[in-house]
Amino acid sequence: MKLIKLSIAALCATSAIYANATQDLQKEVTELKTSLSEMQEQLDKVQEHDAKDNIKFTVDFRSEYNYINYDYNQYSFKDKNGVHDLSDTSAGNDNLMATRLYLNMKSSPTDKLTFTGQLAAYGVWGGHAYGFEDPTLKGWSSSSKASDTLFRIRQAYFVYSDTFSNGLPYSFSIGRRQSTDGFLANHREGNSEAGSPLAHITNMEVDAAMFKLDLAKYVKGSFIKTVVGRAHTGKGVETLYDNGGYRPYAIEDGDVNENVDFLVLLGNLYDNGQYKFMFEHASIFNTKGMNLATKKKSVDAGTAYLDAISFQMTGVGDMINDFLDDTTLFASVARTQYSPESGHQLLGSTDDETGYSVWAGFTIPDMITEKGKIGFEYNHGSKYWTPMTWAEDSVMGSKVAVRGDAYEAYWNFNVMGLKNLTGQIRYTYEQHDYTPNIRCSGWVKPEKVDITAENIRAYVRYQF
Repeated sequence: MKLIKLSIAALCATSAIYANATQDLQKEVTELKTSLSEMQEQLDKVQEHDAKDNIKFTVDFRSEYNYINYDYNQYSFKDKNGVHDLSDTSAGNDNLMATRLYLNMKSSPTDKLTFTGQLAAYGVWGGHAYGFEDPTLKGWSSSSKASDTLFRIRQAYFVYSDTFSNGLPYSFSIGRRQSTDGFLANHREGNSEAGSPLAHITNMEVDAAMFKLDLAKYVKGSFIKTVVGRAHTGKGVETLYDNGGYRPYAIEDGDVNENVDFLVLLGNLYDNGQYKFMFEHASIFNTKGMNLATKKKSVDAGTAYLDAISFQMTGVGDMINDFLDDTTLFASVARTQYSPESGHQLLGSTDDETGYSVWAGFTIPDMITEKGKIGFEYNHGSKYWTPMTWAEDSVMGSKVAVRGDAYEAYWNFNVMGLKNLTGQIRYTYEQHDYTPNIRCSGWVKPEKVDITAENIRAYVRYQF
């Protein structure tokens, strides 16, 4: 009996020791968790500070090969040296190599404020620096010579975002806008996300201010943007001392090379992730044309109006099969109207001239690679079709601006299965029925021509 009592006492003592040890251990674990939590909180604050206190850089690097051919079946033009007839001639380049580098910048010092920038370099292999024919100024040697301070800024703007008291989100921005590779053009450029605005009528960098109002609480995915900016600064900026008088950056009154300003309204009409409708209207003031009295070209001659409605369907049907889920269909209609002032010409006419265009296409899975896409597109433009598409990424110029018909097929894929290394093979064919639209030259009259052009492009692109 005494042995049993001693055993029970020992067991109770051991249990008490174990309970005390367990409590101490639990206390230490709790203290350790608290300490780790405090350390993590401090680390989060440091990381958040570093994220907002630095600019994040990313790279978009592309090297490409191009084959180009032009057949001038019927084409003549006039310049200061007279009339030149290029009918029944051809021109081309079967080995044009080029490299493009984008250095992207982004920072966000606060939750409501962000900055986006992009530095760009784009040139042909072995090309001359700045387009000069001086053989000593090669593009590849410019970075090794103390010869200039040229630095190209493709994008630089800030965006401030907040919410009105009624719950509507808004944002505004000022700077050089990212107005290239916009809606629908992203497919042919191999970009997963579209830029802004609609590529059917606008594809060129611009300096502007933007205000955006998010209306998704009323219509799914909808928003509207107002953009006001300047596409061209008129006479006076280039010369600080004009005719002996001191008037830097002043612009003379009268019929001269004046500022070209614009007002753009665009937005989403509806976007539920599968069906997306977008619209854009642009008014271009002091559009360049010809003065009938002085015969001067590139002077302010009137106003241009551009409109587009674009549609995209991402996935056909509702979960029918993987192929249709990864198929995208898109279409767009657009018009341009050039309205000259009295005594002036736009597009060779003293009357309002309207041009029309359609753009349709689709992308499908390539059935070869994991995420590869094959795409087909068709464009048609009428005689007076004249969009603002200087920055179209094609060595032949803007296929969207064709006054005639354009056909295009392309294959976008990941190289070696790597998501950061992509490739493209693309073929573009253009039939120009009227004078090709180059630089949106409002003083050039569209004449009947017969020019065919084709381009084969292959590139490899690194993004990180």
